[in-house]
Amino acid sequence: MSIRGLKKKQPKTFKVKVITMDAEMEFSCEMKWKGKDLFDLVCRTLGLRETWFFGLQYTIKGVCAWLKMEKKVLEQEIPKEDPIKFCFLAKFYPEKVEEELLQEITQHLFFLQVKKQILDEEIYCSPEVTVLLASYAVQAKYGDYDPNFHKPGFLAQDELLPKRVLKQYQMTVHMWEEKITAWYAEHRGIARDEAEMNYLKIAQDLAMYGVNYFSIEQNKSHTDLLLGVDAKGIHVYSINNRFSPNKSFEWSAIRNISYSEKELTIKPLDKKAEVFKFFSSQLKVNKLILQLCVGNHDLFMKRRRADSIEIQQMKAQAKEEKARKKMEHQRLAREKQLREEAERAKDELERRLFQLEAEARQASEALLHSKETAELLAEKAQIAEEEAKLLAQNAAEAEQERQRLEITALKTKEEKRLMEQKVREAERIAARLVKESDLRTKETEYLKQDLSEAREAERRAKQRLLDVTQVSHSHTNRYPQPSPVVCGDLGVEKGCTKFDLRDVDLKRLSLEIERERLDYLEKSKNFEDRLKQLKSEIHALKLEEKQKGSISQWNEVFGSLDLTLRKVPLCKTCEARGRQDEHLQRPFLPYPLNALRSWAGINANCCSMTGKKCSRTNNLVSNNTGMGTHKNIVKVQQRDSDVIYI
Repeated sequence: MSIRGLKKKQPKTFKVKVITMDAEMEFSCEMKWKGKDLFDLVCRTLGLRETWFFGLQYTIKGVCAWLKMEKKVLEQEIPKEDPIKFCFLAKFYPEKVEEELLQEITQHLFFLQVKKQILDEEIYCSPEVTVLLASYAVQAKYGDYDPNFHKPGFLAQDELLPKRVLKQYQMTVHMWEEKITAWYAEHRGIARDEAEMNYLKIAQDLAMYGVNYFSIEQNKSHTDLLLGVDAKGIHVYSINNRFSPNKSFEWSAIRNISYSEKELTIKPLDKKAEVFKFFSSQLKVNKLILQLCVGNHDLFMKRRRADSIEIQQMKAQAKEEKARKKMEHQRLAREKQLREEAERAKDELERRLFQLEAEARQASEALLHSKETAELLAEKAQIAEEEAKLLAQNAAEAEQERQRLEITALKTKEEKRLMEQKVREAERIAARLVKESDLRTKETEYLKQDLSEAREAERRAKQRLLDVTQVSHSHTNRYPQPSPVVCGDLGVEKGCTKFDLRDVDLKRLSLEIERERLDYLEKSKNFEDRLKQLKSEIHALKLEEKQKGSISQWNEVFGSLDLTLRKVPLCKTCEARGRQDEHLQRPFLPYPLNALRSWAGINANCCSMTGKKCSRTNNLVSNNTGMGTHKNIVKVQQRDSDVIYI
């Protein structure tokens, strides 16, 4: 016997892909496997024991069909694919989910399938119930709500509401999330399986829950109806209303269901009742309807019989599992509560520790600050003591300064009194000078009068001389005389005598005028020196009295003196020339007392000092006194061409 014959022949296989609600699985199946073999393999893989609710669904030519358990897989009308795809779905629905769904995996698969049907709008649900169901779905997925962890927008990637509901209301995704989160926060403490069970308990009360709809025709007139098969019986709906059935047949009231090609017959248990017949579009549909009816009827009858030993064991295990999970959940909740309390206590202790550390740090800072403050206060006390000593010294110096100022004030008062006395003396001198000026003016007028008389006498003497000359000429022509020289000499001698007399008077007047002018110049010089001395004294006092407010008083005194000097009369010649402004403006340059510097030559000899001609008399009197010779010449000018020397 060959070695190859000793080896076991490997069976031929084909690949199958099974898709559940939350996973995908691939299997290698033998060619001879029946549908039950593949189904049991999937259930074992999932750990599912409540197998009577589920089946393997496939789609062929747009019609959904279920894999038959007693027939080989490859002999059924399945899609020719590699791998062959099946969907592991709930084929039959329980009447009461809380009592019939024993395993957690069964409950979870039902939850996922019903949730998908609601989101795909295969089961109608109102918006309010949809939000509540979405909150339980969030609780099952994320656990208890934690505002620190579940920030706004954490549901953005989850599909929780049907599109119909989203379009029905003009609300943003953020607003829907707030509504769902408000319900979600109230489910705190609910476990995942409990949240899924609450979801199914609400969903089983919906009108379209667990109903498989098929399009049928009641007669040949093609009246369109809908046939619904669920866990309670068979229902007939109008095409536009899937909520309220027009006619219902409970499983307990049905005696027989049969089909013949496209015709399906439902015979009630009551023989007197009318038999319900309807037509479907395809024979496959009738077979599918019959298969669903048989399965639901069997489950209906099974619920009303005593539980088998397997079911009893499963219920007991489920009860124990629930109790264990409840205790585990309570323990976890208690531990969680204790952990939260411990964390809160820890946070409180940490907060208290931080607070104590902050207080200690503040106390140390306050102590350091108090030390610095004490040192600063000590330094301030030392500085204050030094300042007190300095203030005492300053007080003594201030007392000395006060005494000195009192002495200075007394001196200032005495100097002020002396200054006032000097000012009064200056005013008296100015008044005396004004009087002397008036006298000089009068003397000048007298001299002018004498000069005019002398000129008149000169004119008369000239006239008489001319007359005598003319008479002597005429007499000589008529009567020649033997001694004309003697007569002429007599006449000339007489005239010369008169001229000599007049010449003596003029010389005397000129000498007197020159002497008075020299005396007046000397007095003016002495007075100017005295005024300079007075000005220097006043200026020194002014600097001392500047800070005491005495400047205004002295300015008033100088102003009065200025007004007095401005009233000094001028000669008539200068008045006629209009030079009064020139004499008044020239002396007053820096101070009012400067007016006395050049005041001496204003009246008596103003015309001779300026060197200008007087317009009234058109005469210029000049005194030329030489150093070597003492010759006084009086130059009298009547006209520009008529000059006589005497």
